[in-house]
Amino acid sequence: MATTSPHLNWLIIRNNNSFLLKKRDVKKPFSTEANNLTNVSSFRYSGLVHKKTVGVVPAADKKGFSVVLKKGKNAQRPAKNTVRVTFKAGPRRSLKKLKNLLTGAKYRKDLTQAALRRASAVLASQKAAPVKNVKKTE
Repeated sequence: MATTSPHLNWLIIRNNNSFLLKKRDVKKPFSTEANNLTNVSSFRYSGLVHKKTVGVVPAADKKGFSVVLKKGKNAQRPAKNTVRVTFKAGPRRSLKKLKNLLTGAKYRKDLTQAALRRASAVLASQKAAPVKNVKKTE
C-alpha cells in the first residue's frame, strides 16, 4: 500500500482535526496531539503527519522523563512503530543523553532543540517547590 506524502496529509488536516484548540484573537491554534513538542499546530511539529516524530513526556513514576520516538519503518503498524526510552540519571546527564540520542542517530535534527526545551521543562516541573521561611512577629 502506498502512503501519501506528509505535505498532502498536512494540507488535509491542518484546519480540521480533533486535536486543535482554536481561540479568539490567537492567530496560530494550539494542538493537543501526541508527539507535538511545542503544542503549536504547525507542519514541523505535527505528530500526526510525519513518519518520524519525537515526544517528551514525564516518566511513569514522576522522576525523570521518557522520550517517545516513532519509527518510520513500521509506519503502517501503530503498535510496533513507537519506542519509549526513559531517562532518570539526573537533569544534566539526562539532557546530554537526549541530545546524543537525537544527534548521534541523525533523527530529526530540526526537533533536537525543541525536545531539549521540553525535557528541561518537564524536569523543572518535577522539582520540589522551595519552602519559604516566614518570620513570626510577636
